[in-house]
Amino acid sequence: MGRLDNKVAVITGAADGIGEASARLFVEEGASVVLADIDDEKGGAVARELGKKAVYSHTDVAKAADVKSAVDLAVRHFGRLDCMFNNAGAGGYLGQVEDLAVEEFDRILALILRGPFLGIKYAAPIMKKQGSGSIISTASCAGMRTGDSDVSYATAKAGLIHLTRFAAMELGESGVRVNCISPGWVVTDTFRKAAHLSREQYAGKIPALKKCFATFQPIRRAELPIDVARVALWLASDDSGFVNGHNLVVDGGLTNGKTWTQLLADMTEVGKILMS
Repeated sequence: MGRLDNKVAVITGAADGIGEASARLFVEEGASVVLADIDDEKGGAVARELGKKAVYSHTDVAKAADVKSAVDLAVRHFGRLDCMFNNAGAGGYLGQVEDLAVEEFDRILALILRGPFLGIKYAAPIMKKQGSGSIISTASCAGMRTGDSDVSYATAKAGLIHLTRFAAMELGESGVRVNCISPGWVVTDTFRKAAHLSREQYAGKIPALKKCFATFQPIRRAELPIDVARVALWLASDDSGFVNGHNLVVDGGLTNGKTWTQLLADMTEVGKILMS
């Protein structure tokens, strides 16, 4: 038996990265999945590869009609909706606030905050009628502290964490759980898109990225999409049936502060100054 047998999920941003890893894992664990994305070629290919338990939906999460269409497709094609995984997103402009175009700020908020709001909005009535359901969103450590991303991305993720808590308190009364996941630095296509690289060009840089990201947290390896997908699986399953309104941090210890090695090096330097 799979952990998601007979469950139906919609996963946004499912063509690559965390979304793709989650779609593959969910199907492996018994779920039927609507893969929602704007990359029709890649998203469609993944859906076809997963077989009859998967279907693709062209979905721009900033557009209400698109998100509603993906949710409606899940119910029409598979008969119900048990999990709404609001995962789609993108990196923002890395620069100072005064140089950030208003249109760029709005674009990121539409993807990262409006998108999950729409996912919650359209999943809620279906799940409330069922008396059950799990809504998950991909937040970020950048929404918990400064220094991990640009202002638009970080601000949107912070809003998403609070949206999660608010929705959880409302929908929990109907048996619907709402949680989010805050990863650290994950090796995904977000970086490829930000650098305007082809998939082939990016593939050659992944080993170096993994080596770099491995130094960011106490657990000395890069965080990968499957690390987040496994947590999403748990939140989508009945194993997390009493977890509601939680921001589950999956960062290898990144947000806890300096590693012991870093702290020791800093204090050693302070000691040198004091003793000199």
